Amino acid sequence: MAADNPVGNLQDEVTCSVCLDFFRDPVMIVGCGHNFCRACITQCWEGTKMDVTCPQCRQTFPQRNLNPNRQLANVVEIAKRLRVQKAEGAEGQRVCGEHQEALKLFCQDDETPICVVCDRSRVHRTHNVVPVEEAAEEYKEKLSACLKTLRERRENLLRLKQAGERKTQEYLKRAGAERQKIVSEFQQSHRFLQEQEQLLLAQLGKLEKKVENMQKEKVIKLSEEISHLNKLISKMEAKCQQPASEFLQDIRKTLSRCEEGEIPRLVPISPELERRLRDFCQTTCALTETVRKFKDTLPSALEKRSRGPSKLYNKGSSLVPSGTREPPVPFRSAGNSHHKRSTPCPEQPRAGGSLQSASGHPLAREGPAGDDFLGGRRTLISLDEAGD
Repeated sequence: MAADNPVGNLQDEVTCSVCLDFFRDPVMIVGCGHNFCRACITQCWEGTKMDVTCPQCRQTFPQRNLNPNRQLANVVEIAKRLRVQKAEGAEGQRVCGEHQEALKLFCQDDETPICVVCDRSRVHRTHNVVPVEEAAEEYKEKLSACLKTLRERRENLLRLKQAGERKTQEYLKRAGAERQKIVSEFQQSHRFLQEQEQLLLAQLGKLEKKVENMQKEKVIKLSEEISHLNKLISKMEAKCQQPASEFLQDIRKTLSRCEEGEIPRLVPISPELERRLRDFCQTTCALTETVRKFKDTLPSALEKRSRGPSKLYNKGSSLVPSGTREPPVPFRSAGNSHHKRSTPCPEQPRAGGSLQSASGHPLAREGPAGDDFLGGRRTLISLDEAGD
């Protein structure tokens, strides 16, 4: 008959004979081999000073000699799972793993469901116990309050996230617009400087060509004069070798020809050409000084602006906004940081007496510190007369 209920027999083998419950931390008495819960055997031997007795076989031992039985502890866990599976399969509900009774009560002290047998046990005897339905309602109310708080927090976070995303997109859009403005400003500046470079180089090339042509004309004239003098010298030398009577014939005519062959005075370089060269040098100096002041002024003014409140600028702002002395975005030249205010560029002599106005160009506008970016005036550098 014992073989007909192996699960029940297994449960009997893993039941403590003292507490009649599953072993908890089982230990074995070395003398007789019987197993008990550590707490149960300790309680049985409490107050015993000399010999101890096995509660099951009543055998006496001179000393307490207990060994932990880990294999039995593993078997106890297996037996508990088997009983739970059997109970759940039979009734379709959760039952107590120790007593196979329905979990109809809730221990408020341990915060766990228990059965009516657990309620009468030493573990829960002094605890506050209520029906599981009542405990479930109470905890559902608490959980509902927590859920309400969590949902409100989630809504707040979602609103913050959406607001942050909108703000970020707005900032990115405005930053992109500023990027396009900066690129456009510098592209215009590059084109303007390239045009000025080509203009000045073309004017200088014309001036060089004019000097070369003038020199060629002078060389041709001087070569003709030299050839004429060579012929005259040859004739005069031959004349000097003639006999006296023949030499003195037509001597006055010969002397006149010598006097006509005097070396002419060298014609100096054209004063107008010299003036144009001087004016071009002054223009180059003015350009160099203007570019230097631009390089000094712009980084200093932009860095000073960057120390102000951090913000994105409104639409319509440009690299060098009209009516302001400091541009809207930070700028620092490579390897160079300036902290001085540039003074207005002194007016330079105008090359050829003519400079073309170009006040509409970005680099011809008034600069960050009130200076003009090129030439100290709102002008394009030009030499009208250099190519004449």
